[in-house]
Formats: sequence, C-alpha cells, structure tokens
Amino acid sequence: MKFTTRAIHCGYDSREHGHAVMPPIYQTSAFAHESLGQELPFSYARTGTPTRAALEACLASLEQAAHGLAFASGMAAIDAVMRAMLKPGDEVIAQQDVYGGAYRLLSKVLAPAGVKVTFADLSDPAALDGLLNPAVRLLWLETPSNPLLGLVDMTALAARAHAAGVRVAVDNTFATPYLQNPLEQGADIVVHSATKYLAGHSDVLLGMVAVNDDELYQSIRFIQSSAGAVPGPQDCFLTLRGIKTLALRMERHCDNAERVAAWLSGHRAVEQVFYPGLAGHAGHALAARQMRRFGGIVTIYLKENSREAAGRVTERMQLFALAESLGGVESLVNHSATMSHGSMPAELKAQLGVREGQLRLSVGIEDIDDILADLDRAL
Repeated sequence: MKFTTRAIHCGYDSREHGHAVMPPIYQTSAFAHESLGQELPFSYARTGTPTRAALEACLASLEQAAHGLAFASGMAAIDAVMRAMLKPGDEVIAQQDVYGGAYRLLSKVLAPAGVKVTFADLSDPAALDGLLNPAVRLLWLETPSNPLLGLVDMTALAARAHAAGVRVAVDNTFATPYLQNPLEQGADIVVHSATKYLAGHSDVLLGMVAVNDDELYQSIRFIQSSAGAVPGPQDCFLTLRGIKTLALRMERHCDNAERVAAWLSGHRAVEQVFYPGLAGHAGHALAARQMRRFGGIVTIYLKENSREAAGRVTERMQLFALAESLGGVESLVNHSATMSHGSMPAELKAQLGVREGQLRLSVGIEDIDDILADLDRAL
C-alpha cells in the first residue's frame, strides 16, 4: 500500500473492535483476567492498551519499521532511547545543532550521570572518523535541524558509525515519515515529537520511536514499561486521527513554506532565509537527495539583530501565534533564543548561529495569500 493508504488503515482492524470504523478510546487502567496466570494481550494500561497499540503499529508502518513505541512526549521518547542505549562510562556523539531540549537532556542529565557527551559539527561525514572510539555507543542526529535547518548525510554517517559498532538515532520530527525515512538510509532508531506534524493540530503531547531490531525494541520497551512515561488513550486517538491527514497536510505545508521562503528572500527587512528548498541553502543538494520535499519550517535572520526587533515583528502578526511548538495546521512563530533554545548557554547559541534577531516560522496550511499578507504587515 502507498503512504496515504497506510496512514489511514495500518495498525487497526475494525473486526477486533466491534467493527468500529475509528479506533475506540480504551479509557481504562486495567483489563480483567478470567483466571490466575492467564496471559492477556493487555493487562495494565502502563504496559499497553489497544488504542496505543494501533498508534504504534501505524507509525511503524509509516517509518518502514518492524516496531513502534509511543511515549508521553517527544522528550520522554528521547530519554527512553538514551536510557536503553547508554550507561555510565559510555559516550554519545551528538550533532552540535540539536534541539534545545535534547541539548539540555544530554548536557544536564546524562553527562552528570556519567555519560560522556560530545557535540560535533557533522556537516562533513568525515568529521565523525576522528571522534569514534570504543566507548561510543550512540550517534544522535537531527536532520533538518532545529532551528536553522541544517542537514547531515544520514547514509554516510550511519556507514561510518556502524563500521565502529555504533548505533544511529535520528530525530525525524521536522521531516516526518512522509518526507524521509531514516531507517531506509541507515539509521537504527527514529524518534518523533508526535506533538508536532504527526498529530498536527496543537492539541496533543506525545512522542514516538520506531526501530527494526527486535533486541533493541525490547530494550526500549522495557524502559517504556518500567519508567511509565506513556501517553493516555485520548492522546493516542487524537494522534491516530491526525496521522490520517498527514500526507495532505504536509503537501500544503510544503507548498506554503516554499512560497514564504521565496518571498522572504527578497524582503528588505530580512538578512537571510534558511530553507532547504532554496538553491542557496548549504544543504539544498543533500535535502533533495534525502527528502521527498523540503518541509514546512522557514527560519529568518532579521536585518536588525535584536530581541526588540523580533518582538516588534511578532507583536504585529495576526495569523502567526508566538508559541513554543510547531507543525500544527495553524502558523506559529518561535523566538528560538528565548524559547526552544533558551536553555543553551549564550556562547553556544552564538556559535550555532541562534540570534536574538532570529525567528522560526512554522508555516501553516492557511491560504497562502493571507500568510504572505500577515508577514508583510509584520515586517
């Protein structure tokens, strides 16, 4: 089946649920046993429910994976992967321009617990060769990255990592499985903040992991069940419902973002536009090879590099809501320096190019003329 058909049908058999067309919300904490020692598909909601199982199977199908796992948030998903893969004395190599929450987990939680964390510029895959050593257990990638949409070559990096016995995880939140499938490009683990494009309506907090390896799946599932950072049935249902329109939404997000990026490139108040679909973007050729389209996120540097300038622009916006998240049907604007990457030290933000006069636009699916008019008025 093609992607759109799988998004609607995979993971759910109505014959197993009273022929309900939509997956039911199993709002229960426990499932009754008929006798001592009876093995049931579901026993306690922390370890699984039929609603969650349908979501996990659906995501696995979309990522071309054997297994899917759902978590209470994207950060809970990242944490579970790290806990399953790393112990004190191990090392993780992470792409330097990672999401601020991932940076915080790596530097403020894992590093003090005895895991060595190395952040590196991996735009050239050869840079990885000098970093690999017997203590490295995991390579953490994010492509396109948040917020400046940097690209890394997943296939080349995975080949180098695997030659050294290192597993590879990719945060695929920005691209979604509709635009790229990291497992097909060499990754071992795919992570999503399903809060964003997968659910797609800014009303869910949920994370996902997809893997092929059975042993790896069992390791992460053990953490999922033991730590209990799992989503409730309502959030699972809403994410399943959102996924059914993922392909349609992503096409519109991409259409609108391409128009926005081109329009902003000629605006007198904008110094630079970051969007992989622009021919001048440093990762354009790589994005064209790894991705089916270029996504719905556009980041800009204002010519006036100040928090005050960024504030004036966001205050004039009427369609773009100033918010931490992204990937909803509505347009959102994020001031990365104080929001998504606010926990990063100032010197690191400067090194990575996260400026005070920078805005990350999550371009929604509204009419493009209205989006452009809103940006024109704000700028």
